Amino acid sequence: MTLVIDNIGLLVTNSDEHGDGVLGVRRDVALVIHGETVQAIEPCGVAGDTRIDAAGRCVIPGFVDSHTHLVFAGDRGDEFVARMAGAPYQAGGILTTVAATRGASTAELQRGVAARRAEARRNGITSIEIKSGYGLTVDDEHRLLEVAAGETADTTLLAAHVVPPEFAGRADDYVELICGEMLDAVAGTCRWVDAFCEQGAFDADQCRAVLTAAAARGLGTRLHANQLGHGPGVQLAVELGCASADHCTYLSDADIEALAASPNRTVATFLPATDFSTRQPYPDARRVIDAGATVALATNCNPGSSYTSSMAFCIALAVRDMRMTIEEAMRAATVGGAAALQRPELGRLVPGSPADAAVLDAPSYTHLVYRPGMQLVALTVERGVIA
Repeated sequence: MTLVIDNIGLLVTNSDEHGDGVLGVRRDVALVIHGETVQAIEPCGVAGDTRIDAAGRCVIPGFVDSHTHLVFAGDRGDEFVARMAGAPYQAGGILTTVAATRGASTAELQRGVAARRAEARRNGITSIEIKSGYGLTVDDEHRLLEVAAGETADTTLLAAHVVPPEFAGRADDYVELICGEMLDAVAGTCRWVDAFCEQGAFDADQCRAVLTAAAARGLGTRLHANQLGHGPGVQLAVELGCASADHCTYLSDADIEALAASPNRTVATFLPATDFSTRQPYPDARRVIDAGATVALATNCNPGSSYTSSMAFCIALAVRDMRMTIEEAMRAATVGGAAALQRPELGRLVPGSPADAAVLDAPSYTHLVYRPGMQLVALTVERGVIA
């Protein structure tokens, strides 16, 4: 079956071989999709089995959200209200969600993650990573990963999120559990392993132990780094060859130099909605981009510090407060996220790429920033299917 998105006023391909400028834009074209794959970019009016009339609107690649925590139960709205009144963000608030998630049934968790994934899809997110991290026992982390696997192939074990109450004062014992029994139990259920390298969570040596044990089992690694202050996280991520260092709110010159020189091209993944929600300073993405590092934008959708699945909101914040151009932010939310997930086929609309696209209710991608807060994704196509 062939699907044609016809009468596209402005198409973002993200390929300078297929269009103009850094976003590879084409004007007044049709996108031809066969099955799950982009087949061709043709003049308007080409025939197909099913036709979507873009009516002169902009079509962009589906967003690639490389950092989310969608599997959870409970609500932390009161905590957010307290922060807005001046209370600081603290990593220990995660335990509130741990308690609620442990007490929820698997069916409840499945309904919750399905609803959040559907919301993300309505916001133009066609590829997504989902972490565990709210179970913190072998059985619960395995359960959360199985729930996440129902929605994505990019599942991440984040058992090293915070020390659970039953291990209070015994963080090293908990790390030993993760590195042994827990990784053995979940290795077939996750693609990635992550850790939270931060005061109040886990130190550099503990994170190194977790990620080294993961790599020894053939799993990819990522790291929460430098969210709440300067620390060793970013340089540890580069040292260990992590796919991404996420947050990167506080970056020294040495951190940026390490990212730029990273032999494995560790991606700096910015999570600006988190900085918005926690009243943290926004990172200066300009310094990182100008140094030559690869950057991504992700939503970090979670109940405590970033309860949003709007990539458009993240793009607007990145342009307004992180000194990114609109084009840089668009690429960070598409091919940047693809790089962070080591899936180079994603984030583009060219012949042979996955047919993941968003039709905007706007003539240009610039309206994602020009009209902040508006629902501008009119329609999402994921793997050739109208979502």
